[in-house]
Order: sequence, then C-alpha cells, then structure tokens
Amino acid sequence: MEDPDLAVALSYAAGSADAPRVVARGRGALAAQIVAIARDHGVAVRRDRDLAALLGALEVDSPIPVVAFAAVAEILAHLYRANRQLQDAPR
Repeated sequence: MEDPDLAVALSYAAGSADAPRVVARGRGALAAQIVAIARDHGVAVRRDRDLAALLGALEVDSPIPVVAFAAVAEILAHLYRANRQLQDAPR
C-alpha cells in the first residue's frame, strides 16, 4: 500500500448538530496506519491533499472549521449514498 504523506480521520454522528471532529491525524508511517485501520474496518478513504492539509493542522478532537464544511459535507453525502446502496442491495 502507498504510504500517504498525511492522513486525517473524522468522526460524525448522523443527525447530530455538532460538526464533524478530527479523531486522528498523522504523517508518514502513522498516516499509513490510519488508512490501513480505516480500510480494515470498511471505512471509506478519500484522497484530498488540500483538505487533509487544512484538517491536519487541527488538534485531535477539534471540530472542523467552517471553511471545510462544504468539502466534508460532499464526502459525507457520498458515504451515506454508498451505505444506503449497500443496505438496499440483495444479499
């Protein structure tokens, strides 16, 4: 697996009024571990260097800044659609 320069993990509770929060961030080997753990748990991974740079500057447990809302909302909408499609798919 490619070793990403920077990885940032977010957490968001659907329906919550709270903004998504940074729950992990790291560079180099730590970034690779964050990505591997996400994939091992079926969490979608998206590459966006600019967004990662913005979010990677935040402390862990920080809410995302307003300037990142549109990009994060786009990612969350994609993930919700993908999850819904998986749930609706015949088994």
